[in-house]
Formats: sequence, C-alpha cells, structure tokens
Amino acid sequence: QVQLVESGGGLVQAGGSLRLSCVASGSMKSINVMAWYRQAPGNQRELVASITSGEPTRNADSVRYADSVKGRFTISRDNAKNTWTLQMNSLKPEDTAVYYCCADVTTNYRGRYWGQGTQVSVSS
Repeated sequence: QVQLVESGGGLVQAGGSLRLSCVASGSMKSINVMAWYRQAPGNQRELVASITSGEPTRNADSVRYADSVKGRFTISRDNAKNTWTLQMNSLKPEDTAVYYCCADVTTNYRGRYWGQGTQVSVSS
C-alpha cells in the first residue's frame, strides 16, 4: 500500500512564506508524477503544481503551475527520497486552503494516491 504523508502548512500573514513537504512510502515501482492540489471551502479541488519524475531541463512540460501561483510557488522533488516540496512565497489570503499532495504511482498497476491534507491559512 502506498502512503503519502504531508508536513508543513500553518498560519502566516500575507506576504509570508511556507514550505510543504510530502513523502511517499510503500511498495512502489515508480512515482511518475508528483503534485500539489488545494481545496478552499466551497470550491473544487484544483491543481497547484505538478512535476514529473524525469529530467526537467529537457521538457518544458515537466513542471506545471496554476496561473494563480506562477512566480510565487516552486515545486521540487527528490526522486531518491520519494519526496517533493512546495515552496510558497508572497502568500495571499486567497491561497488559504487545504493542500493535498498527490502522486501518480506505479505498483502492480498505475494509480493515483493522496495525502491527508494540510491546512494553509493566510491572514490579511
């Protein structure tokens, strides 16, 4: 069974920074895509950022960001440690949401797995 465990999050003032981390464990053959989603109250869950496990410099599509976070958030990954992080700078109140890490993982089949979610709150 694959498990994703998030850390980080919390309460910060507008303009501040937070760093989220996610670590995947379990019997995995590969993690194909690592991502962060968020869901604010009353809203649908939305993709914040994603990164593939391949070499990023050769493929412009290997890292993707929601338009609302471009230039402020950075996703990175450590394939050897099965971890990925989301560095969030210049936070805005509208970034307030529960953030979920997500992974496209190959075990005996290919499936999507989710973390438990971590609250990020940005005060104005």
